[in-house]
Amino acid sequence: MERSKEPRGIKRYAGFVGGYWLPTVLTPIFMIFEVALEVLIPLLMAAIVDGGLYGRDDFLLRSVIPASLVTGSMRLIFTLGGLMVVAALLSLSCGMLGARTAAVAAMGFAKNLRRSIFDKIQSFSFANTDRFSTSSLIVRTTTDVTMIQNTFQQIIRIFVRAPMMMVFAAIMAFNINSELSWIFMLAIPFLLAAMLILITKGHPRFMKMLKNTDAMNTSVQENLIGMRVVKAFVREDYEKEKFHAAAGDLRKAQIHAQKIFSFAPAIQLVIMWSCTIVLLALGGMRIIRFKAFGPGELTSLMTYTTQIISSLAMVSFFVISISMAKASVSRINEVLDEELDIIGADSDLKVENGEIEFRGVDFSYTGDPENLTLSGINLHIRSGETIGIVGGTGEGKSTLVQLIPRFYDVLSGEVLISGHNVKEYSLYELREGVSMVLQKNMLFSGSIRDNLRWGDPDATDEEIEAACRMACAHDFIMSFPDGYDTDLGQGGCNVSGGQKQRLCIARALLKKPKILILDDSTSAVDTATDEKIRRAFREYIPGTTKLIIAQRIASIMDSDRIIVMDEGRVTDIGTHDELMARSVIYREVYESQMKGEDE
Repeated sequence: MERSKEPRGIKRYAGFVGGYWLPTVLTPIFMIFEVALEVLIPLLMAAIVDGGLYGRDDFLLRSVIPASLVTGSMRLIFTLGGLMVVAALLSLSCGMLGARTAAVAAMGFAKNLRRSIFDKIQSFSFANTDRFSTSSLIVRTTTDVTMIQNTFQQIIRIFVRAPMMMVFAAIMAFNINSELSWIFMLAIPFLLAAMLILITKGHPRFMKMLKNTDAMNTSVQENLIGMRVVKAFVREDYEKEKFHAAAGDLRKAQIHAQKIFSFAPAIQLVIMWSCTIVLLALGGMRIIRFKAFGPGELTSLMTYTTQIISSLAMVSFFVISISMAKASVSRINEVLDEELDIIGADSDLKVENGEIEFRGVDFSYTGDPENLTLSGINLHIRSGETIGIVGGTGEGKSTLVQLIPRFYDVLSGEVLISGHNVKEYSLYELREGVSMVLQKNMLFSGSIRDNLRWGDPDATDEEIEAACRMACAHDFIMSFPDGYDTDLGQGGCNVSGGQKQRLCIARALLKKPKILILDDSTSAVDTATDEKIRRAFREYIPGTTKLIIAQRIASIMDSDRIIVMDEGRVTDIGTHDELMARSVIYREVYESQMKGEDE
């Protein structure tokens, strides 16, 4: 197993900004201008109140206001009022531009992150995929990414705006009155302490909430996929109760997670209004008794205090958001940090023929040599042979063939194709030479033609038709009004099980593989059609090695050789007649099936 060499931490997530650096950089710039203009407004307001309304000659901005404006209070009021309007409009414009660039950057960031997660999932082996539930991977690619997207948007916008506002407003407040400005400085530690407690308590609650989200999505997914089974067994009420329970657990987890943060606004308001009351009391006393403080200055000082406390609360909320996103980051990192079990060789080696050899192969899904699924497998299959594989359920038939295209890797021993270990091939070249029809047939939304071209994107209509004729699919396809352009619907819901199997076989044939593996893929096909398919294989693809797993002896009895498996071992291999003569297991299976047919 090779360890992933991807960057981690901040460096990893900074890489997802690629292609969107311009809006990412512009957003903080717009925020700085917005804050600078917003901080200027209380200063202008103080000058209007003290200089224009009260006629004080020591008002703020006195040193930068022309003498002609100072002498005329109305001119001063209108001029400074006009500047306030201009500052407000410019601040609004910067805020709107910053919001837009932040949204563009965050959405681009999320797009790159989702693509990286999806690409990593696509590189998973079957063993990697088995470690995650499908619903969990969906939630991580959607909900968790959205959480991180919102946090990223806050980082480049709020996390720049709020600290800048605190710094600028604090400078202005201390410039107005340094003694009264210490009031809000004393309040800051209380707010920080409160937020720290909330964050510490909140993170584990959000982790639990996301796990409950996975559980609910699993319930929905299973119900939708198995809807026919649910209805066949009349289990709708049971499924409803199961979903209601999952949804109820999620609701409780959400309330439990959000409840602790509901205290944050109350804490912020208590601190902000406490500072305001103290400022009004002390500032008003200075104005009334000592005449050393202007009403406009007190008003602006209160505004700056509000800005500072609000900005600090905004930073606290941002840190809370980080706490929420931290749970999502850890879940996404689990996917991105997943060590790939199977990595192809950096090689141009191609599969030249269908010769297959197993040399002393042991395999375990758990990786435990004491718990083997396959043990001591030694096989040699010549190129072009048709090999049947038979055995009871759970004897390792599907596992055996899945080692050929490296869906899993052996625990010990080696698998060779064309005389080369499968690990010497790139995954692309190896799997291009091997075509496999799995037990669970999967078709995708789109037309029949689109699905068939998964086997060969450049296949001509003649090649598609030829493959479908070999798979005995052409006639039923042409019975549809739209023929090969018929829309299959989601998962091929518009065709029967047998038709779906034949379409999957045709798709596999279009690859023109050196090795064709059919894993019980004609179980829903009648025996006459099954025989036609096997006859077509013998006539049209004699050079392709064909491995056929089947429960029906009739489907494999004319094979060149038949492999008999029992408890993860190859107990015998030979022709039908040879096995009837010497293999007890094969003979018992054959006689039980023949007896069933006779009855």
